[in-house]
Amino acid sequence: MVLNFIRGFCMALADSVPGVSGGTIAFLLGFYDKFIGSLDALIAGNKQEKIDAIIFLLKLGVGWVIGFLSAVSVLANIFDTYIYQISSLFIGFILFAIPIVIKEEKESLIFNWKTILSFIGGVALVAFITYFNPVSGSESGVNLAQLDISLILYVFVAAMCAISAMVLPGISGSTLLLIFGLYVPIISAIKAVMGFDLSYIPILFVFGLGIITGVVTVVRLIKWALDKHRPIMIFLIIGMMIGSFYAIVMGPQTLATPKPPLSIDTFSIIWFVVGGAIIFGLQKMKTMTTKEEA
Repeated sequence: MVLNFIRGFCMALADSVPGVSGGTIAFLLGFYDKFIGSLDALIAGNKQEKIDAIIFLLKLGVGWVIGFLSAVSVLANIFDTYIYQISSLFIGFILFAIPIVIKEEKESLIFNWKTILSFIGGVALVAFITYFNPVSGSESGVNLAQLDISLILYVFVAAMCAISAMVLPGISGSTLLLIFGLYVPIISAIKAVMGFDLSYIPILFVFGLGIITGVVTVVRLIKWALDKHRPIMIFLIIGMMIGSFYAIVMGPQTLATPKPPLSIDTFSIIWFVVGGAIIFGLQKMKTMTTKEEA
């Protein structure tokens, strides 16, 4: 129970900030296959498989909820003020995670035209969404308390994309929300509801529906793709991770009061190193948890 609580807590910290995904944390800690298999069993498994999946996911879920709420209560207050330090931390997360993903998946690194196109497609997809994001850089930001059909559809689709990314060992769902210009608004809305401001409940309900829809429709597809076309998927994931550097650099422009993109002058080497240290710390934790389960 304690081990899975820690795992869930670490996943939540990753899911709550743009950088590596909760799926990456599961990958780095060595329980990714069990995690994705449990999600799949919850949807399409037999009775016993569903029971086993529920027990495992509940144990993870307790740690995840506590970790996520803890992170949200802090992030909403510091994100605007320390955007450049946090962005530097995110870059450290991703840069140091990529070699680990490559090392763990070296058997899947098969170079051919399909995998190369997949890699290029991953980079291009993230860069394209970031560059053409209709919300990024808006003078007024995004007001989630004032709903219209276009905003509802936008948030719903973004939630589906975000939860899909969260279960992949690569780019995080929070990074995708950052790309869509919804990261700060969603975090702020969750914190507002935690403070009993109920005006944001409708849009968070839409966001929740998008997450549920994404889990039901995408998780099985992801599992099938990883089982049947793993090399292509791994190259796609690495490409999206590399593309997310551009999203993070441009991230300050998605704030309610846009700031200049991250630059050499605003980059924090200290927080970049901290991000790398956290990734290596997770690798050490994987070694410890593997011994504990043996």
